[in-house]
Amino acid sequence: MPQDVKVQDHWSRREPKSGLEPPRSARRRWNNVIGRDTRGSLIRHLWVFTLVLATLWLAHQVLRDFVFTAAEPRPVTPRGSLSEFEQHNIDVFARLAPSVVYITARGGSGLMGSTSGGSAGSGFIWDRAGHVVTNYHVVAGAREVAVRLNSGDAIRARIVGTAPDYDLAVLKLKSALPSLQPIPVGASADLRVGQAVLAIGNPFGLDRTLTTGIVSALDRRLPTGTGREIAGVIQTDAAINPGNSGGPLLDSAGRLIGVNTAMISGSGSSAGIGFAVPVDVVNRIVPQLIAETRAMRPGFGIAAAPQAVAARLGVDGIVIVDVLPDGSAEKA
Repeated sequence: MPQDVKVQDHWSRREPKSGLEPPRSARRRWNNVIGRDTRGSLIRHLWVFTLVLATLWLAHQVLRDFVFTAAEPRPVTPRGSLSEFEQHNIDVFARLAPSVVYITARGGSGLMGSTSGGSAGSGFIWDRAGHVVTNYHVVAGAREVAVRLNSGDAIRARIVGTAPDYDLAVLKLKSALPSLQPIPVGASADLRVGQAVLAIGNPFGLDRTLTTGIVSALDRRLPTGTGREIAGVIQTDAAINPGNSGGPLLDSAGRLIGVNTAMISGSGSSAGIGFAVPVDVVNRIVPQLIAETRAMRPGFGIAAAPQAVAARLGVDGIVIVDVLPDGSAEKA
């Protein structure tokens, strides 16, 4: 018979303890020593890291305050050529600024550009005889008017004629200078929305200031102090401020296309909505004022509502809102 063999589970076998294994108390002391060394090492590393950060910060301060500080004038960086747009604006201003004048009126009732005891505005030389065009509201009721030219000369002027219905007035210098430069005259009938425009004037008394923009809209209607409306008014986003009244609105060729006359603003300064009397009206009215001191206004003597009102009311024609005094409709 086979002999009984004792089978011992492989997994249940235990290795004999080594006689070299340290006791538990020795292992605890050894672990404590290792822990102290690790903490000490971490603390040393933190100190080194802090020292590095402090060194870097101090170096940054030294570089910023002593190395990078420009205590002497900086060298000028060449800018290169001006853009075509910039050069064009410079050329137009150089050619047209001498035609623009600064107007002050004492005892006036000016609207835009009013000052204590009078008003101030802009204007431009119309001809070599010394006629100057401006807005009517700049010189309305004025007892004395002075015109300061591009040369700096201040010359007294008299009011030759006014057209309140068009917010236009013509002055005459009491002593015309041979250096007067009349402004080139353009046309407003062929203007297009989006065209570039330039305005030169004296906003807030800052003489010969240039602003630029575009034609924002055409054929606006602008009411005047007489109750009538100016038709065909040009709207622009070129900055128009108090003191710009009477100054020229120019096209990109440097030709007169309008006379800056009003703005819409809730703050009293430019909000990008300015208006100019179209030059076709100016070129028709100014010769009449020079020759006859007043302008003949064709019409029926009525005030009509804008076409948008007639469209909303479904009216095929015009809507009459008022009959003007001394007009043809009142006399009929």
